[in-house]
Amino acid sequence: MAKKTIRDIEVKGKRALVRVDFNVPLDIKTGAISDDSRIRAVLPTIKYLVEHKAKVIICSHLGRPDGKVVEGLRMAPIEQRLSQLISLPVSTTSDCIGADVEKAVNNLKPGDILLLENLRFHAEEEANDPSFAQALAKLADIYVDDAFGTAHRAHASTVGVAKYLPAVAGFLMEKELEALGSLLTSPEHPFGALLGGAKVSDKIGLIQNIMDKVDLLLIGGGMAATFLKAQGYELGLSPVEAEKQGLAKELMEAAKRNGGALLLPTDVIVASNISPEAKGEAVGVSNIPANKSIVDIGPQTVKHFSQKIKQCRTIFWNGPMGVYEIEQFATGTKAMAELLASLKATTIVGGGSTAEIVEEMNLANKMTHVSTGGGASLKFLEGKSLPGVAVLQDK
Repeated sequence: MAKKTIRDIEVKGKRALVRVDFNVPLDIKTGAISDDSRIRAVLPTIKYLVEHKAKVIICSHLGRPDGKVVEGLRMAPIEQRLSQLISLPVSTTSDCIGADVEKAVNNLKPGDILLLENLRFHAEEEANDPSFAQALAKLADIYVDDAFGTAHRAHASTVGVAKYLPAVAGFLMEKELEALGSLLTSPEHPFGALLGGAKVSDKIGLIQNIMDKVDLLLIGGGMAATFLKAQGYELGLSPVEAEKQGLAKELMEAAKRNGGALLLPTDVIVASNISPEAKGEAVGVSNIPANKSIVDIGPQTVKHFSQKIKQCRTIFWNGPMGVYEIEQFATGTKAMAELLASLKATTIVGGGSTAEIVEEMNLANKMTHVSTGGGASLKFLEGKSLPGVAVLQDK
């Protein structure tokens, strides 16, 4: 971890602008927070700043208001939940910049916490507008980035403010960079990657970057269809990225050359439609009916993948094994989650839907690390520089 953290600077009496990722899922009917894991993840940073007598000014986006004020995306429910979790009062503002906000900041005492209104109510946030970044920076003496989930975005609150304030990492950012960084630099072998999700195109950069580091690559989910098609299988109505078949072949050949194994499903669950009423049946990959599509990995594949994964000392998992939103097509995904949670190996879960599944199943505390950033963790593991990390001060 080559970046400075809040441990490396003096924070006492300083106004600390803390960028977090409080983009939590909200219940459509009630507006209540349905998963507060992103709020819990930054509590160590906030507690440290409070205990060390900083004036804590928290900022985040919530949802996609597209530069307009959307009443259902105000930060009020987050303020309530944060206050409960940290057992301290949290005050809020009706905007994130401007005279009223500056006044609220001036009234802060060391150890106080202020939560700014949704950053994305201003179109200038996502445009990385310099004057908006300056208006945010004006509120503080130091900038703390603890929003790994947005580190791959060059926005005013993730990159712009660092031009005007000394910028350091919070503890969640540090934890993410160390956990994911260890996969690229010093994984304990055998090292396996379990990849799923809908499209090969989303994971190409990741596969190419870790191919020479892994001993085992297991592919499930919708993306497996493109690899199976490249091997000549008929896949019925399963969506296939036709333009990626050549690449899938190349990746399979590269795995062989590198001495690693690339494993694909040998059986799958198929259904005539994707709905809660649909019935699935297990078939071998060479017997997929013309009028059905793949919705999950099959029982033999679960067994085979499990045997191989059990031999690994390090496992990285990103992407569901099937249409996990529908209960009867979530069996493969749940089996993999339960297996990883039971291992004594280092288990690292990439963010996004994979993290949500693990949280929903109450297995997050049984994994070594569950990333809070879907897109950010993929970009990082592709070996790309994250704009929100690049701007932080080096140690």
